[in-house]
Amino acid sequence: MEHRSLFPDAAQMQALEVCHAAYRLHREGRVTEAIELYRQSIALHPTPEAYTFLGWAYSHLGKYEEAIAECLRAIALDPDYGNPYNDIGVYLMELRQLDEAEAWFEKAIAAPRYATRHYAHYNLGRLYERRGKWIRALHEYYTALMLEPSYHPAALALLHLQAKLN
Repeated sequence: MEHRSLFPDAAQMQALEVCHAAYRLHREGRVTEAIELYRQSIALHPTPEAYTFLGWAYSHLGKYEEAIAECLRAIALDPDYGNPYNDIGVYLMELRQLDEAEAWFEKAIAAPRYATRHYAHYNLGRLYERRGKWIRALHEYYTALMLEPSYHPAALALLHLQAKLN
């Protein structure tokens, strides 16, 4: 049996620092620079978070296939981590592959390690709304708000769809 330390080693710590720096650049809109740092972080110590963020950066450049590939790498490292499942669903929606996207949102919702489950419910609501399944969309928007009451996109989507139905 492999012994794992509870404390990160130097490479893990450096990878985490580089990933945080990449995230800051990414949030500033410096996506190309962020991609390079995410790759450096992964080279030091691959994590599902770094792969998922790298995928997110590719998506900002419209490179959805590359984004999906990075999310699949994240899932291979940690199948319990929900973020990449949701992100794949979003990228498939951008590619107009709605049937495939729905299954990924459902996987995200079921993932054991997913702190922002409201995103998957909101995105599933968007998918149902696009399909004209408004009652199901309302349910998903409402669920997103129950999980995270301050999530404004879900609140706006819920109000918009309710108004459309009246």
